[in-house]
Amino acid sequence: MDAFYGGEDIWTPFWDRVESAEERLVVWFGRHSASELAFFLAWAERLGDRLYDIVDVTGLEFPTARPRPGVPPTWPAKSVSILNANNLRSLLGSERPITAQEVAEARRRWSELKSENAPFRIVTETGLASALIDHFDPLLLEQAGADWRKAAYVVGMTLGQNSEPYSQVGDLMLLTRLVALVEAGRLEADGNPWEMQACRVRLMG
Repeated sequence: MDAFYGGEDIWTPFWDRVESAEERLVVWFGRHSASELAFFLAWAERLGDRLYDIVDVTGLEFPTARPRPGVPPTWPAKSVSILNANNLRSLLGSERPITAQEVAEARRRWSELKSENAPFRIVTETGLASALIDHFDPLLLEQAGADWRKAAYVVGMTLGQNSEPYSQVGDLMLLTRLVALVEAGRLEADGNPWEMQACRVRLMG
């Protein structure tokens, strides 16, 4: 939420459009997704006392597309981003006005997180929390081995480990940390580690 590109806040056009909108605003998010929860908290702070509705998908169950033996008939939604068109369509009309207490709590928490200014924010049982820059490094190292493995494999496996029960991080940030581990001498790379489909990595011997 604090990203900049070329010295210009890339979120400025978005927030300008939101703040100038005259129609009813509805924000969709899931509390089990670090990025979506961070967005909601930032939204609450940015909009202040303006009224808006929310669709919180946390805890909602959706029918399994192809039920079969051994597969649960429903699956829980962690985030809006994983819902398909039919899932999203089923939620139209389910929005509700956000309460003053929810706004106050969201604004308070986002203010705390901004003051901590941590490199990562992760979901915990009590909500969004700050995390150190090397938070995901042990998991990346665990997926690497003494033998050569594709960087994409290491990133993908680590991504999977960080999807249950919360969706914590994306592949780009994990790749950034993998490159940092190579530069720090923790991993050895065969190729350009930024090209994760072509590069192989292994633990330093």
